[in-house]
Amino acid sequence: MATENEEQVQYYLTTSSHVLNLNQLLNKSIAITFDGYECLNCGKAKKIFRQGHCYDCFYEQPGVADWVMKPELSKAHLGIEDRNLAYEEKAQLQPHIVYLALSSNVKVGVTRKTQVPTRWIDQGANKAIPFVEVPNRFLAGITEVALKEHVSDKTSWQKMLKNDVADEDLIAVKKELRQYLPEETKEYYINEDLVLDINYPVENYPLKVSSLNLEKENFYQGVLKGIKGQYLIFEDGKVFNVRSYEGYKVTLDIV
Repeated sequence: MATENEEQVQYYLTTSSHVLNLNQLLNKSIAITFDGYECLNCGKAKKIFRQGHCYDCFYEQPGVADWVMKPELSKAHLGIEDRNLAYEEKAQLQPHIVYLALSSNVKVGVTRKTQVPTRWIDQGANKAIPFVEVPNRFLAGITEVALKEHVSDKTSWQKMLKNDVADEDLIAVKKELRQYLPEETKEYYINEDLVLDINYPVENYPLKVSSLNLEKENFYQGVLKGIKGQYLIFEDGKVFNVRSYEGYKVTLDIV
């Protein structure tokens, strides 16, 4: 889902024929039907393996190589190719932000500067603060590795969706963690303490959540009560992770 960070986050879903503002569907009954697969790369109706790609494409395409999930494995700054050096130079050799976010507990993460605040919204962060701005992905990766010795790099999606979020002072945590920056990235520390608060379109948060598995449940219908991160939240506590179903063909009906 595409997003816009306004007074309340606006969510948009592009289908084969329409662009839907999902905020307008709150309190409406939505039916979700699983229709099959379509790999984001080859377009074939092959079972999706990971990140919207079939097995073969996942192990061939540069956009889903290991350095994407593990920035510290980036090598374009050394002129070393992983799968496609031109692609990797474009993606890796640009400004990156290492940040702290509050989505369940405080977590550290990495994103391209151009993806701020989109990345924070996609993770369902209630608040986020930039930590360092570095010139390439490798430096962001080694910073994240150093910091996650002292703070988590994971979000509890269940707590995030129940809005069971720790009450933490991100500015104080940032200042405390500064001492753990690697020597290579200390000069890139961001002195300004700019905390972004994010407000999601949620009517009410569920007490319990369970994830919709389209491959086990080919059909689901429920009343949409909220959207947070990349999840649709339904009245019965069922949640649908839109991002995790990239490459799946799905029919949405408003009933």
